Amino acid sequence: MDAPDGWTAVIDLIERVVGEEDLLPSVIAGVRTTVREVAALPPSDIAGHTRALLAAATRALAARRGPTEAELSFVEELGVTRARQGIPIEAVLAAVHVAERAIWARAREIARAEGVGPDRLLDARELYDDWAETVRSRLITSHRATRAGADPLPGDRDAAILRRLLQGGSAAALAAAEAGLPATGGLWVLAAQPGAAVPVERALREHPPVLCAIVNDLLVGVLPRAPSRAVAAAGITAGLAGPAEPEELAPVRRLAAAALAAAESTGRTGAVHIADVAPLAALTERPDLAAVLLDRHRPSWAALGSGAEPVARAVLAWLESDRDVTAAAGTLFVHPNTVRNRIQRFAEVTGIDPFSTFGAMNGWWLCRTWLKEAT
Repeated sequence: MDAPDGWTAVIDLIERVVGEEDLLPSVIAGVRTTVREVAALPPSDIAGHTRALLAAATRALAARRGPTEAELSFVEELGVTRARQGIPIEAVLAAVHVAERAIWARAREIARAEGVGPDRLLDARELYDDWAETVRSRLITSHRATRAGADPLPGDRDAAILRRLLQGGSAAALAAAEAGLPATGGLWVLAAQPGAAVPVERALREHPPVLCAIVNDLLVGVLPRAPSRAVAAAGITAGLAGPAEPEELAPVRRLAAAALAAAESTGRTGAVHIADVAPLAALTERPDLAAVLLDRHRPSWAALGSGAEPVARAVLAWLESDRDVTAAAGTLFVHPNTVRNRIQRFAEVTGIDPFSTFGAMNGWWLCRTWLKEAT
């Protein structure tokens, strides 16, 4: 039975609108299309919070009251959640506004058919606006309080976003959106030594958007395309991996760091993709196997005596020159026959045939490890 002032009809109208099957999907689609920062959120996340806010608003309208503390506690949690996800408060409020506009537009469409006059609908809207104003105030307060406790210094903002991006999962998608990076199409990760920060950043930022910061003692850059030739032109060595979706960037960063180590070990410059140095990266990333190889050939190092280091350098230079004796000799400033003799001596003492495919790999790895241990 309707109340004397027709308020029950108003509530029935709002409940019908909120209960329409296609309303929530339409609202979610509108939010994701209109508010870029929220587009990276999972639809289930947007739907859950939107549904809860709609239910709370309907209860408040039915009772003709403002929000309860329980409802405001939920709003506070929403503000904290969105702040921790890195979504600006303006984007949060914009998403709420999209939902509000859709609901009231639909209510106006069917109000007359449901027996609700314009004056009564306006009364409901004014009551809702009072409720929503208190909700928005609490949302802003909780969001700002959370950000105030979590915001990095201005110079550390890129590093904070980059760390979230490299965590993977939905946090990565949100961080990519905050940095202005595309959520689809793949991202590239570049790693370089911190000392190259200025020229690398200058080269990468020629074609924004790009995110650069020092992470775990390496300069890491994330960009939506393969880096320009400016990195190579600057004579810098960098490791490159990708492309991959934002959620997959944590392992991609490790691949970029491995590519950097492999490129540095062979003196290569420019942005070196992990695919171009995959065997070297596989070797240099397994110190446990290097230790086994070193232990196995410890007697060989002892047998070579004072000539161990020159032999290792000769074998390494020869292999890295694609078995070109003349080129290796030029690198070492010795006669080509000296290189040949040292390669022969290495093969005799270690039993490794550096002319075979796998022997060359073992020889390169062993000599590199020997020289690293000797320094």
